[in-house]
Amino acid sequence: MNKYVCMICGFTYDEAVGIPKAGIAAGTKWEDLPENWVCPLCGAAKSDFKKQEIPGAAASEALPTPEAEDELRELNMGELSALCSNLARGCEKQYLAEESALFTELSEYFKKMTPAQDPASYEALLDLVQRDLNQDMVHANTVAAAEADRGARRVLVWNEKVTRILNSILGRYQKEGDAFLEHTNVYVCETCGFLYIGEEPPALCPVCKVPSWKFTKVERR
Repeated sequence: MNKYVCMICGFTYDEAVGIPKAGIAAGTKWEDLPENWVCPLCGAAKSDFKKQEIPGAAASEALPTPEAEDELRELNMGELSALCSNLARGCEKQYLAEESALFTELSEYFKKMTPAQDPASYEALLDLVQRDLNQDMVHANTVAAAEADRGARRVLVWNEKVTRILNSILGRYQKEGDAFLEHTNVYVCETCGFLYIGEEPPALCPVCKVPSWKFTKVERR
């Protein structure tokens, strides 16, 4: 019997145990779970699970050598808006109300100055998410490990989990269309950005462990 671990929240599916409360009997093989089965904690798809390896069974993979960094460039208005918004939230968490208000004002200004973009296709958005997971985050983790920057590595762990669930949600929405969102809601964690699809937000964020009241319901247009 094997175990499979969710790469987003860490939930482990044990074939020997199953999930009796959800109607999955003990001894149910991973491949026998429905293809549309999702993680009971965070809603991740089966593709976001990884078979648990026996410690010492395989040698650890060497981190890739980072490529030369791109030359510094000027941030565009949209990037400046996002940056100031994040700084505002950071100040808010440190009880710096005045600084948070100023960064929020800057964020709104840059947002108004951002040119309107043509609606992007799901394929284009998925490509960007895949590039983040397979290229940019690998590079960032390599640099953080080389510098022994524990703070950066912790943030990158959160970042990767949030990006993986976004990738999972986009993939499911692409397959199921609007039916995926029928009779349910979309919530976003104010702390780490984790997205959750369900009637009510989880009791704890699967990524950063903040309580449900830190989730904001995304209103539909």
